[in-house]
Amino acid sequence: MRHARHIELIPAESVKGRGAAGRVEHRFATQTHEPCDDGWGTVEQLAAEVQVAPATQIIEERVKSIIASNDSPDISFDYSINPYRGCEHGCVYCYARPTHSYLNLSPGLDFETRIVAKVNAAERLRETFARRGYRPAQLNIGAATDAYQPAERRLRITRGVIEVMQQWRHPFSLVTKSSGVERDLDLIAPMAAQRLAAVYVSVTTLDGELARILEPRAAAPHRRLRTIEALARAGVPVGVSVSPMIPFINEPELERLLEAAAAAGARSAFMVVLRLPWEVNPIFQDWLQRHFPQRAERVMARVREMRGGSDYRAEFGRRMQGEGVWAELLQQRFRKASARFGLDRERVELDLTQFGPPPSDAPQASLF
Repeated sequence: MRHARHIELIPAESVKGRGAAGRVEHRFATQTHEPCDDGWGTVEQLAAEVQVAPATQIIEERVKSIIASNDSPDISFDYSINPYRGCEHGCVYCYARPTHSYLNLSPGLDFETRIVAKVNAAERLRETFARRGYRPAQLNIGAATDAYQPAERRLRITRGVIEVMQQWRHPFSLVTKSSGVERDLDLIAPMAAQRLAAVYVSVTTLDGELARILEPRAAAPHRRLRTIEALARAGVPVGVSVSPMIPFINEPELERLLEAAAAAGARSAFMVVLRLPWEVNPIFQDWLQRHFPQRAERVMARVREMRGGSDYRAEFGRRMQGEGVWAELLQQRFRKASARFGLDRERVELDLTQFGPPPSDAPQASLF
C-alpha cells in the first residue's frame, strides 16, 4: 500500500476548528511539494499568508446518479445515498477522507473545507424510484459523509431526499453525529411509525475537550445525547454508534458511552475499531503527535496489534473489528456492556413491502 508522502503543514493557530493540520498529498498526485527557505524569507512569507483559517467552500454539483451499491458483507445495507462529498465536521479519523483524492483534492484540509453538494439528489432519486426495474432494498443515508453537516442547514438536500423517500414509502436508515436531524422529525417520525425509518447517532466520546480536537465541527457529546432523547421521544427507533474505538484515546470510555446512550433512549448499538486506509493514516498519526505525543507510540502499537502488524488491513471480516487478542477483548467488553444496558437487541427490520409510487394527485415536494 502506497502512503501519502508529505503533509504540507499549516501553523496550528490557522486551523482552529479543523481536524487536519494541512493538505496531505493524495495517492494520485504526480508531484510533491515541500516548503523551502531560499534565503528571501519564503517560508516566513508562506506562514504569514496562511494565518487566516481556510474558509469552507461549497461546490454545487448536478449528479447523474445518487444511489451507490454496496457489496461488503461487513455492512448491513445494500445501497447508500451521500448528499455531500467531503465533510465539514472534520473528524480526523474519517475513513471517507481518501475519496477526495478522486477529485484531485487533498484528503486533509480540502476534505473539510471544499464540500461537494449534490444539489439535484432528490430529483435523481425520484427518477430512480420511477424506473420500472427498480426494487427496494436496505438503504442508508450518510454512510460515508454526514448528511446533516453544516451546509445542510441552508441547502436542505438531505431533507429533499427524505421527502422523496416518504412519497414513495421507501425505507431507510440514517447515521449522523449532528443534532440537525431533529429538524426533519416531522418526516422521520411518521415513517418510523410505519417501520420505514431508523436513525443511528454516532457518539465517540463524552469528553467535550477530546471531541473538540477529534471531531471539531460536529455537535458536542451532550448535544448528541439530547438528540437520541428527542428521537426516542418521537418514537423513532434509535441506535448508537460508538465508532471508531481508538486505543487509549476514547477506548477507555466504551462502557460509559454505552451506558449514557442507553439512558438517553438508544435501543441498539454497534462499534467499529479505528480504520486507517490510505491518506487517513498519515493524517491521524500527525494528529496523534500534535495532541498526544506521549501516547502516540503506544496507540499505534496497539492499532498494529489489532491489524496483524500493519497500520491497516482492508480484508472483509477484519477491517471493521480487527483481529488478535486485543480486538477480541474489545469485542467482549462491547458485547457485555451492550447486554448490561439493554443495547444488544437486533436492529429494527424495516419494511420493504410498502414501496410504491405516490398518488398522482400528491403534491410534489421541492427538489432542493
